[in-house]
Amino acid sequence: MPPRLRLASVSSASSPVPSTEQPIRVVLADGHAAMRRNLRLLLDNEDGLEVIAEATDLSTVVRHVHGQLPHVLVLNLRVLGGSGIETIRRLRRQAPDTQIVVLTMDDNPVFARGALDAGAIGFVLKEMADSDLPEAIRNAAHGDEYVSPRLSARLGSLGRPSTEENLTPRETEVLRLIALGHTSVEIARKLELSPRTVETHRARIHQKLGFATRAELVRYALGRGLLRV
Repeated sequence: MPPRLRLASVSSASSPVPSTEQPIRVVLADGHAAMRRNLRLLLDNEDGLEVIAEATDLSTVVRHVHGQLPHVLVLNLRVLGGSGIETIRRLRRQAPDTQIVVLTMDDNPVFARGALDAGAIGFVLKEMADSDLPEAIRNAAHGDEYVSPRLSARLGSLGRPSTEENLTPRETEVLRLIALGHTSVEIARKLELSPRTVETHRARIHQKLGFATRAELVRYALGRGLLRV
């Protein structure tokens, strides 16, 4: 059953909730210095929020989460040094008391679903950061999911009937190779299949996932961590 998308805060006993006297401790992770500076100015002007560290790459993100124990990590998945999706999964296992809010320019609902499925609790569009990010952080600190309203309706309509779990292992591998830019002939050679068989797999993948273009497949594969980039 997919998680409910809520825009209002509701306390959760399973998540660490700061007391009214204790500020919400936040780590900012973004590869762009100007963006980090603007985000810090935004959050510093918000009551009850405290930015305790910044990071420009994923190794620093992991170090700050383990060392600073923030309530919330604000993470741009395009930070350098590995796969943001895999980092979300890793941190949710290793630091379950830190909630993760993804901040991105990508408004593709499939990308958002991949981040949320990996363990993020918030998904905020950068262009809406001024209005959405403080609320997303507060919701996250109370264990509540938040998605930028402009995207939440599209995400809700996406549902989960067509995920890679419905693909066969062979179709998943073909999807990965398509997303990496290989032609059907190249995929056939790599997997020791006929080009016609690859085309059949490709058609089934498009049908199962409901996508019409390769660009949509690439975003889907990236959002689900299939490319490991």
